Amino acid sequence: MNYTFSDKMKALKPLAIWEILKVASQPGMIPFAAGNPAPETFPVKDIAEISEKILARNPIAALQYGVSEGYTPLREQLVAYLKEAYQIGREFDQLIVTNGAQQVMDLATKILCNEGDTVLSEGFSFIGSLNCFRSYNVNLVGIDIDSDGINLEQLEQALKTERNVRFIYVIPNFQNPTGVTMSLEKRRAVYALAKQYGTLILEDNPYGELRVRGEDLPSIKSMDEDGIVIYAGSFSKILAPGIRVGFALAPAPLIGKMTVGKQTSDVHTPLHSQMLVYEWMTNYDFQGHIAGIQDIYRRKLDLMCDLIESETRGFFRFRKPEGGLFVWCHLPAAVDIPRFCKLSTEHKVAVVPGSAFLADASQTTDTVRMNFSTPTDDKIVAGMKILGKLIESYYSQYI
Repeated sequence: MNYTFSDKMKALKPLAIWEILKVASQPGMIPFAAGNPAPETFPVKDIAEISEKILARNPIAALQYGVSEGYTPLREQLVAYLKEAYQIGREFDQLIVTNGAQQVMDLATKILCNEGDTVLSEGFSFIGSLNCFRSYNVNLVGIDIDSDGINLEQLEQALKTERNVRFIYVIPNFQNPTGVTMSLEKRRAVYALAKQYGTLILEDNPYGELRVRGEDLPSIKSMDEDGIVIYAGSFSKILAPGIRVGFALAPAPLIGKMTVGKQTSDVHTPLHSQMLVYEWMTNYDFQGHIAGIQDIYRRKLDLMCDLIESETRGFFRFRKPEGGLFVWCHLPAAVDIPRFCKLSTEHKVAVVPGSAFLADASQTTDTVRMNFSTPTDDKIVAGMKILGKLIESYYSQYI
């Protein structure tokens, strides 16, 4: 049979990064390409204990249909937590629980964008979100990232000239893939520009609680007095990604439409997962667990960065992030990045070329992204030694 696909999907191709991640899962491969949390951070014992309690005490509630907005006790707990811990949320805001934070990107685009409308994004960004935006046939425009966040001059120029800008998508904390943290001054400026030009901000914060150095900065949502910020959060990096619990906090009219959008796709986030998260937040050492994750990632980040310096001898240039999961490295301009990444996988080290994260896929880049959370310490050491030898041999062979 001849299959005909919708206009919005037929131009969407499988992403190179997913093929790289398939390779990264092969036996013996050192997974610098992944973005998974460290397995040792999963509170497996707590999760097993909570699941047993739920199924013993309240099995029907966990197994039955639920409301699309989410499990009410969890929603109330999250609203209170965000307000107390981060000063996020106003009287005009409501919260919806989603299947991971990426569903927030999908629902926001679904309710706000017609084909041809514009979404502004950091020039390098999370590929899952970029591909979500592309699936709606939006005009996706990438804005350069400086050392302290999105370039404000380019952002304002795009707001002036691009047609029907619906929202600005940003990852202010330990940005994926670059690791950049947006400064407080730029957060304020991005908010002011969105307000001035009458558009929304979609603030994605999956890594905010993974800070290992420096001081926390206020979220853009904490500045929202005008109802122009959608805030996306997730438990994937602090509890476990397989549970698939994320959330959006946004003005009530937006949450209302997102709820309708969710009803047309998956009805609601699984109740068992929501009840598990609620129990974990309220009756277990939630903050102590996050502190433990930060300790693990501080050590692993330091280890990788020290080895980048000692093993690559200046061939890999990087700025050490203050948190998150990734180190973003620039290689010399003479290096063919796709070829180097292919060689690295042949030597059993999987890294991701920076081109996988470009909002504008026609551009080129001298970068690779490396993840320090997934591999063990021994694998980090072994992988960096391999990459150090590989970059030196690459120069002798190809340059």
